[in-house]
Amino acid sequence: MSCYLKVLICAIVALAIWFSPVPDGLTLLTWHILAIFITTVVAFILQPLPVGAIALIAISFIMLTGMMKTSEALKGFSSTTVWLIVAAFLYAKGFIKTGLGRRIAYLLIRGFGGSSLRLGYTLALSDMIIAPATPSNTARAGGILFPIVRSVSNSFGSEPDQGPRKIGAYLMQTVFHSNCLSSSMFMTASAPNALIVSLAASTLFVDISWGMWTLSALVPGIIAFITMPLVIYKLYPPEIKKTPEAKALAQEELIKMGPVTRDERVTIGIFLLSLLAWSTSKWTGLDATAVALSGVCLMLMTRIITWQDVQSEKGAWDILVWLGVMICMADKLNQLGLFKWFAVTTSALFTGIPWEITLTVLLIVYCYSHYFFAGSTPHVVAMYAAFGSVSVAAGAPPMMAALSLAFVTNLMSGISHYGNGPAVIYYGAGYVSQREWWRLGFIVMLLNIVIWFGLGAVWWKILGLW
Repeated sequence: MSCYLKVLICAIVALAIWFSPVPDGLTLLTWHILAIFITTVVAFILQPLPVGAIALIAISFIMLTGMMKTSEALKGFSSTTVWLIVAAFLYAKGFIKTGLGRRIAYLLIRGFGGSSLRLGYTLALSDMIIAPATPSNTARAGGILFPIVRSVSNSFGSEPDQGPRKIGAYLMQTVFHSNCLSSSMFMTASAPNALIVSLAASTLFVDISWGMWTLSALVPGIIAFITMPLVIYKLYPPEIKKTPEAKALAQEELIKMGPVTRDERVTIGIFLLSLLAWSTSKWTGLDATAVALSGVCLMLMTRIITWQDVQSEKGAWDILVWLGVMICMADKLNQLGLFKWFAVTTSALFTGIPWEITLTVLLIVYCYSHYFFAGSTPHVVAMYAAFGSVSVAAGAPPMMAALSLAFVTNLMSGISHYGNGPAVIYYGAGYVSQREWWRLGFIVMLLNIVIWFGLGAVWWKILGLW
């Protein structure tokens, strides 16, 4: 699709909504901001320009037309959630720059990589360990783990065009789905999570802390972590079962890396201190964003990263722009009563139906509608607040509704080969056909639904979420 056609589609969407009759219960201002909001979502999906540029155009138009004052329109850039995710990107810079992420992965492979199944678990565990400090799941999956998976596959003669099923295809699937899983388990493990926390606060009026997110995901996440590599191993077994060469490869790479450096020790120290502060914030009262920015300051003071590193971290500043804009528009629409109106209007469809059934139906629709989205962020922008509002209006406990949709947001990325950034990278490696990718993704997602919203619901009952 040409860029001009994409722009034309966006313009048609904007004009169609802008000039259509305003529904009863909404003001003209609400309707016009909604038109810009929906057009922005469509533009995010089509991407005639980079996402950050699209967001900047949207907020500039809103200011120029007087729909929002400048101070109000720029308020989203002061969101603590936005700055938390920016800081987490800079943590990831430290992990990658010092080589700590690679060292952790190779140490685990050297210790536990004696078979293809254990190798799958080892790589999944590597992803899980570094996930809290790497908010870009694409950077984690592509920048840290993908080169390792590719090297291990190559060492066994498993190439996309020659012997992909020896071990490469299995490892690609296992690491990819473990990335979706780890992104669900930690607030700071995936960029869309920051937007989710903000939308949950502004539309569902629940404050999801780092500790609450992690605690709620702990039991279903661990069960899924134990189950998923084995299920893929049974559904899509590698031809090579024993992998003693993997340990040798890891040892060789560790020798090349040399002894643990001073920078690696400092990085792991800062990371552990941050994790401790985040997980105990309920008792200490320390703000998660303040802790994260303090960690970045420590990395700058100890020269783990430089100010040039901060300036060059384009992903962080790109997120600052588009996430700040989307938070601003979502907050304004909430203030104008859009989500309450939508919830009241839609909840009439579920009159007399128990909230448990309503929430389950909405979760399934939310999940499998991801086939129509190339990325998690546009999906969250388009549907999270609306589906959360309907769930709560139907009687679902706000925190449970907010977290359930949050967990699905990351898990559902596994159903297609374009569902998020890691999917594109791992599918693009050429080890797994599209048919197999979709088949395995569908089955793994069903498994996740059973674990997270079957067994997980019992855990959430114990925690008092419902």
